[in-house]
Amino acid sequence: MNINIPDLGIIDDSSGFQKLSSTTDGRFTAGEGGVKNIVCTGDGKVEFVAFENQTLAYVNSALGYGAYYPLHPVKRDRKIKAVLMDLDGTSVRSEEFWIWIIEKTTASMLNDESFRLEKSDIPFVSGHSVSEHLQYCIDKYCPGENLAKARDFYFKNVSHEMNEIMEGRGRENAFVPQEGLKEFLYELKKMGIKIGLVTSGLYEKAMPEILSAFRTLEMGEPTDFYDAIISAGYPLRKGSVGTLGELSPKPHPWLYAETAAVGLGVGFADRSSVIAIEDSGAGVCSARIAGYTTVGLAGGNIEESGTMPMCSRYCNTLQEILEYIRKDA
Repeated sequence: MNINIPDLGIIDDSSGFQKLSSTTDGRFTAGEGGVKNIVCTGDGKVEFVAFENQTLAYVNSALGYGAYYPLHPVKRDRKIKAVLMDLDGTSVRSEEFWIWIIEKTTASMLNDESFRLEKSDIPFVSGHSVSEHLQYCIDKYCPGENLAKARDFYFKNVSHEMNEIMEGRGRENAFVPQEGLKEFLYELKKMGIKIGLVTSGLYEKAMPEILSAFRTLEMGEPTDFYDAIISAGYPLRKGSVGTLGELSPKPHPWLYAETAAVGLGVGFADRSSVIAIEDSGAGVCSARIAGYTTVGLAGGNIEESGTMPMCSRYCNTLQEILEYIRKDA
């Protein structure tokens, strides 16, 4: 495979991408209606429909609500005004904890405490929305069960484990600041760069994470430090009002777009001055589809999910990323 995808680049056998004859929704077929090629990320979450001079990105949905987005070219040709950072895995190492919660929830659904997820499940139970994680597990391990029941088990597990952590009895090292996070953030502030925190996590799980990390680092209140924080909102439950988030999380572009355009005041036309930092396949797709130069951080599932072509750069540490940001600063 050696395919040119407009505004993305050359996709070859080392990319982790796969070639498709048609999109999963059947809307487009390679060789018909001006479609040159169709490829998808290794995990199948995002499909790319390539025409002569443009590309559409199709974000699949485990809940049946996929969406098409135009893929925009990215380039770094301006001084960096804003950095958008993911939470889980990028700012705070907590992904194992939340995967464990999904595992516990599936075990609850099966009434089997010995249940364990398989290694092949990891790209599908991290980086997306809670409901998509749970729907995946239902489809594979609990066919016939409903999402509402799974969500009920999930939030009961979250409430219990969060309370255990706050009482000092919970899982050790659940939320650990990324190595070099404090120095990285302070250096961005020193350079006058705006910082946005972007997470697909619901508010009730995201805020305890970053609060815990800031307390560990003695950095005060994260809401005072960050220029904008966007989460997936509040969960919809019986007797309460939820906010939009379960159908529009990463890899959809909206969380990143809203953080930059609304939270930081950096509009679409000025997107070349924005860099997004992510460690997950869903995250790099989200930021890249939103039109931002995307830097992948090692330690997540970018390689495993077959999404490396979505990264303009791939770094092993925050220090490496800082050096990249300093370039032409």
